[in-house]
Amino acid sequence: MINRRNFIRNTTMASALTAAKSGFAFSILHKNLQPDELIIGHGGHTYKVDKGWAKISMNSNPLSNCHEMVQDSKGRLIMLGDNAHNNILVFERSGKLLDYWGGGWPGGHGLTISREGGEDFLLIVDCGWYQDRSGNWKPQAGQVVKTDLNGRVIFSIGHPRTIGIYKDDEPFMPTETAVAPNGDIYVADGYGSDYIIQYNSKGQYIRHFGGHHNANKAHNLVNAHGVAIDMRDKNNPTLICTSREETCFKVFTLDGKYIRTIDTPGMYVCRAVPDGDNIYAGVCWSKDAAGERKDSSGFVTILDKTNKVISNPGGNAPRYSGSILQPTLQAPERVFHHCHDVCVDQDKDLYICQWNANHTAPVKLTRV
Repeated sequence: MINRRNFIRNTTMASALTAAKSGFAFSILHKNLQPDELIIGHGGHTYKVDKGWAKISMNSNPLSNCHEMVQDSKGRLIMLGDNAHNNILVFERSGKLLDYWGGGWPGGHGLTISREGGEDFLLIVDCGWYQDRSGNWKPQAGQVVKTDLNGRVIFSIGHPRTIGIYKDDEPFMPTETAVAPNGDIYVADGYGSDYIIQYNSKGQYIRHFGGHHNANKAHNLVNAHGVAIDMRDKNNPTLICTSREETCFKVFTLDGKYIRTIDTPGMYVCRAVPDGDNIYAGVCWSKDAAGERKDSSGFVTILDKTNKVISNPGGNAPRYSGSILQPTLQAPERVFHHCHDVCVDQDKDLYICQWNANHTAPVKLTRV
């Protein structure tokens, strides 16, 4: 009989041998890489990890949580965090810091970019969490603010209770936005009442859906952390809504009708990031082998055009039983802490924002 200690030792030795063989084979295919460079991912989606990509000083540009990142029409990378000294940081793709601004969003959480009339605009989401004078995190009502790239405020969207949409006991702590081709704005109330709220381009209310009280429970959202417009089928755009506590995405029509669920077992996914034929997402937590949420975990997941998971940089390789995705865990060698967002540039390199990751800047994954 093999005891637990021997099993772990033998398994570790076997894993190390497999990794060594894989690394040797990979170095043959990619001779430009140094032996100590970490490569993660699976199949055709493998990446070199660069944790020192961002060239910033934590003294002059302190970071708390790096929540989300987008790329503007000039190729600059714009990051949103929740350090009110500099909510917005603007980078070159080289990692050089170009600009920083914003100090009014202690709960800076969601960031979306849209282009109107040849100009880029940002939708900045303050989720409502803030630190009091003692440093304790406390909740308050959140907001959505539309700005230009210099921080000039265009308009704000506040608590839906002010227009009679929410009841007095329904909190509003939004986490994300998405902008449809016609300019409609979708707000995910992921830390509040879990609705997706649709507004027109001027911020006027149209409808809301999701929440917790639908007759068909598949239509419910539980921690509606993200919302994105999926334009992979240009004739039939849809909404991909995150139901993070259910470890899945739920797909809706643009007028809020439920279509289907994309299960991501073991993965507490954040917002979906459609790019080309793929969907990318940060996994804020993964589960452990016992099926419990694991602290200080997380990785990135990548889906193909059929919504099949094809790579998990920082996680175990995707495994299917028939058409059913099996629970995916963090890889034994931890790379990330709580991946919160993925930004994809024109070279298909990735920039990973992390929450609760010891005040670290985004990590760059260079595709190899």
